[in-house]
Amino acid sequence: MPKRTLQGRVSSDKCDKTITVDVVRKKKHKLYHKVMTFTTKFKAHDAENTAKPGDLVTIEECRPYSKHKTWLLKEVLERAV
Repeated sequence: MPKRTLQGRVSSDKCDKTITVDVVRKKKHKLYHKVMTFTTKFKAHDAENTAKPGDLVTIEECRPYSKHKTWLLKEVLERAV
């Protein structure tokens, strides 16, 4: 079974070896047909502390590192300006 991967922006890197990633989804309302945006926050393991706030990253589902941290930083796609 392949592991799930998501793309998002790093919103925080204040914890050691942990980043918070905001993943944005767009979904159309069933009745009103308006496009709504939903933001979900994920905590991901960043072993080398390479990602900084504003970076576009790919995260991958992995074993639990802690109570809330079950994602792993796969790669940094785009650096923040």
